[in-house]
Amino acid sequence: MKIVKGFPAEDPKENYQLNVINLMKQGIRNFARQEIVSRKLDGTLFRYTYKDSYERMKRLANSLKSIGVKIGDRVGVLAWNSHHHFEIYYGLPGIGAVMVSLNLRLAPKDLAYVVNHSGTSFIIVDEDLITVAESIVPLCKNIRAYIIITEKDLSEIQTTLRHLYSYEDLLHEASPEYNWPNLDENSAYAANYTTGTTGKPKGVYYSHRNVYLQAMMFTAQFSMNMNDVVFQLVPMFHVVGWSKPQAATYAGAKLIFSGRWTLDDLEELTNIMVQENVTVSGAVPAVYMSMLEIIRKMPQKPDLSKTRFICGGSEPPIALMRGFWEETGGEIIHSYGSTEAMAITTLNLFKPWLKKELSEAELWNLKKKQGLITSGLDIKLVDESGNELPHDGQSSGEILLRGPWITTNYYNAPETKGNFTEDGYYKSGDAGSLDSEGFLKITDRIKDVIKSGGEWISSIDMENTLVSHQAILEASVVGIPHPKWDERPLALIVLRAGFESTSKDEILEYLSNIFAKWQLPDEILFVESIPRTSVGKLNKKLIRTEYKDLYSKR
Repeated sequence: MKIVKGFPAEDPKENYQLNVINLMKQGIRNFARQEIVSRKLDGTLFRYTYKDSYERMKRLANSLKSIGVKIGDRVGVLAWNSHHHFEIYYGLPGIGAVMVSLNLRLAPKDLAYVVNHSGTSFIIVDEDLITVAESIVPLCKNIRAYIIITEKDLSEIQTTLRHLYSYEDLLHEASPEYNWPNLDENSAYAANYTTGTTGKPKGVYYSHRNVYLQAMMFTAQFSMNMNDVVFQLVPMFHVVGWSKPQAATYAGAKLIFSGRWTLDDLEELTNIMVQENVTVSGAVPAVYMSMLEIIRKMPQKPDLSKTRFICGGSEPPIALMRGFWEETGGEIIHSYGSTEAMAITTLNLFKPWLKKELSEAELWNLKKKQGLITSGLDIKLVDESGNELPHDGQSSGEILLRGPWITTNYYNAPETKGNFTEDGYYKSGDAGSLDSEGFLKITDRIKDVIKSGGEWISSIDMENTLVSHQAILEASVVGIPHPKWDERPLALIVLRAGFESTSKDEILEYLSNIFAKWQLPDEILFVESIPRTSVGKLNKKLIRTEYKDLYSKR
C-alpha cells in the first residue's frame, strides 16, 4: 500500500525506538518492587521482584555476548514457563539477537527443520528437556553451544550434547551492569513457527515494534494494570506467550509462571490461582474443559469471580463458559488469532448498550463469537473471487487481516507469497462473518467447512452443540469423502464418565433440534480420545486421513 507523506514533524532519524528494551526498562523502573512467582519442578514457589529479574536480564545479556552471541544471531529456546524464560524474553532480544521459540511438542524432524531453517546457532534448554534437544542433534549441524537451565553442576548432567554452558554459572560470573543498545524497532525480536500440520513449519518473525504496539493495545483494551495478577499458563514458546508477559510488564502486573505442567496438575494450578488472587490467565478450551471437570468434583468450589480467562485456539462452547461462571464466578473471554497475527486479534468484550438491549440468552450466544477486532487492525471479508462482503452477520467469507503486528510474509518461503495480498493483507484461511456491531464469528476453517451435495455445513457449530450435551466431554466433526455427496460429516465423541450408555440415536436426536436432517453426521464414533495438535487444537487433518475411506468402503 502506497504511503503518502505529509509535512514532516521531525527528522525521522531521531525517532524514539519502540523496542522491547524500552518496554522492559520502563516497566522495571516504575514497578521495581512488583513480585514475580515461578513454580518449580517440585511444586514449590520461587519468588523475587521485577528489580531482581532486571539484574539477571543484564547479567544474561553480558553472558550471551561473552560466549559469542552477536546482534542478529538466532538463539533457540527450549523451556517451560518460568522466571528463567521471562529473563530470556528480554535479556536475549535486548542485545539484538533473535529469540527463536522452539515448540517442544513438535516431532524431531519438524523441530530440526525449524532450527535449521531459522539459522539457529545457540540453544538455551531446560535440564529436563535435554532429551528433546538430543533428538535433533543428528539433524542439526550448526549449533555452536547449548546453555542448560539447571541448579546442578554440569558434571552431574548425563547428556550426549556437547559444548555446554550452565545458565546459572554464566549469570553468576557476569557483570550486573549492561548498556542496552538503541536497537532499531524494526529489528526481529522473536521467531515463532507454525506447527506444520499443513506441510513444513513456516516462520513468522516479530519485530520489536510489533511486540511493543501489541503490548500497549492488549494492556489498554483488557484494562490491565499494576493491581492485576497474571498467571502464565499459555506455553511461552507459543506466539510469544499470547503477549501476556509483555503486557504484564508494561502494566506492572504481578506475574506467576506455571512451570512444567500437564492436565494432571490442574487442581494444583487452580489452588495457586486462588492462593495468589489471580485476575488474568489464558488457555485453550481443552485446558478449561479439563479444569472444569476437576472443579465440579471439588467439595469446595474455588472463588475465581475476579478472574478473566482469555480463551484462544478454538471457539469455547457456551456450555464451558457458562459452566465455568456457575461453578467459580470466573469469566472466559474469547480471543481469536494465529501465529501470523500474534494471537490477540479480537477480544469478546460486551458493549454497555448491548448489556441493556439483549436478553441473558442472547448475551451468552454473543459471548461465543470471537469478538471485536482490536484497535489498530484492518479486516476484510471476501468471497472466492476476492469481492468484499457486507458486515451483516450473515455473509460469510475468508477473513483478511492487516495491521502493525500482522505478518506480511513468511521467512525465507517465497512459495507462500499467495498467502498475502498485494495491499498487505494476510489471508487467514478462516471463514467468518461480521455483524453490524463489529463482532466476528468464525464459521469454520476454509479447509474444514464440510461441503455436502453443494451445501455447506459448519463443523464448529456442530461441535459446540455436541459438547453442550451433558454426556459429551469432547467432540470433533470433520467432512470425509462420500461417493454420492462429495463429503459427509463424521463425528468423534468422548463421553463423560458415567454416561457410557449414551447411544448414537440419542445424540442424533439432540442434534436434530438445531440441524436439518441432511446436515446430521452419517456416522458417530465413540472414542477414548481425540487427536490434537502440539498447541491443543483438534487435529482434523489427522482425523480426515485416518477415516478417509470410511464411507467409500460402504
